[in-house]
Amino acid sequence: MSVYATDSAGIGGAIRKSAEDFLVEEILVDSSVARIENTNRKPALGASSSKQAFLLCVLVKRNWDTFSAIKNIAKHLGIDQKRICIGGIKDAKAVTSQHITIQDVAVEDLKKIRQKDIEVCPLGYFRNDLSQFYLLGNQFTITVTDIKLSEPTIRRRIAKTLKELEETGGIPNFFGHQRFGTIRAITHRVGKAIIKDRLQEAAMLFLAEPSPYEHPESAAAREALKRSSDFAQAFHDFPKQLRFERLMLRYLAENPTDFAGAFQQLPFKLQVLFVQACQSHIFNRFLGERIQNGLPLNAAEIGDYVVHVDRSGLPMTKTGKLASEDKLTEINEAIRSGKMRVALPLVGFRQKLSEGQMGDLEARVMEEDGVEPASFRVPEIPRISGPGDLRTVVSPIRDFKLEHFHQNDESGKTSKVKMSFMLLRGSYATVLLRETMKPGDPLEAGF
Repeated sequence: MSVYATDSAGIGGAIRKSAEDFLVEEILVDSSVARIENTNRKPALGASSSKQAFLLCVLVKRNWDTFSAIKNIAKHLGIDQKRICIGGIKDAKAVTSQHITIQDVAVEDLKKIRQKDIEVCPLGYFRNDLSQFYLLGNQFTITVTDIKLSEPTIRRRIAKTLKELEETGGIPNFFGHQRFGTIRAITHRVGKAIIKDRLQEAAMLFLAEPSPYEHPESAAAREALKRSSDFAQAFHDFPKQLRFERLMLRYLAENPTDFAGAFQQLPFKLQVLFVQACQSHIFNRFLGERIQNGLPLNAAEIGDYVVHVDRSGLPMTKTGKLASEDKLTEINEAIRSGKMRVALPLVGFRQKLSEGQMGDLEARVMEEDGVEPASFRVPEIPRISGPGDLRTVVSPIRDFKLEHFHQNDESGKTSKVKMSFMLLRGSYATVLLRETMKPGDPLEAGF
């Protein structure tokens, strides 16, 4: 993300000083909310006490990434983690609550799960496994700390930012920093190496690319592997908390040239995430170019993709079509009335680029990246190939509230502000926070 969609001044500050500063509660399409507090939980999706194949639960986790939490739950239950399904991936440095289904497990089996900062609470049995299509969005409650402004200034700046965003139809629908890795922003680089059929390079990026921001022990182990390429020694040296790296290293110690096989030791959703992160990085560049070149977010130009919006507000990306000159007035009226949105390609082997001026910008980005849509077929690991899709350029903000201000001292400067809002699935709270805060150093500010 190299540009902002708003011109307003930011409030500064920092996020995620503690996990409790970043609360996420998942909302399903039937308006069921996965509450963090146990006392407020209600049945979801018509789950019942009649035993069926899938047990619907609420998973609450603190400072756990989603994949590690699921792996840990599966270990306690003594089952394959493939039997646990989710609607969406949640933030790691946060307290998050979401729905999951666990196949062929009884309510009483959940007593086996005894893990600090992980709670699994049953809601009842359900007919299907969970998927993203049951997910409407997420309710966020965020505390921004270390603000050096007065309360009236904070209110004024936030109000101006929100007004600008409202005029464009919502937040620019960038993928947030966490999509690419916050401590080690390498996920999209791994994905790019995979689609370019450079699997050894991809594996070494994932395993042996250190970051100055990670734990020194982890960085040292990666450096040693980069120098030696000794996978057996690295398996011995890598800290236990690097769970996924160790899965690959254990395999590579026995099969040192089978990098496709090594990636397939990872959870499937993580394998796919590498390719998706590459698509996301290209999308962010497309959207950044659109903003930088003054193309509108709340109106279509000739050659832009547009998609219909369903009653709940979710974009129906399979309805995507190109805006033609003869239909442009009609399309822009539908956009103004909230029935359609402008979209950009999530590039893939089935997804064509836009046409018109936006298409020219996209083609230039693709050429600079040295990537073609056909590259997203991955013959070595076909299951993780990326067919592509469309993604809207904006996403609406719902129910924004300033919940609480905390004044630090008698100077009148406010050190904390708590805000809450709802975003549709696939959209990132950190993108709204970025527009609101305008951080000088995103990593230092907690992004």
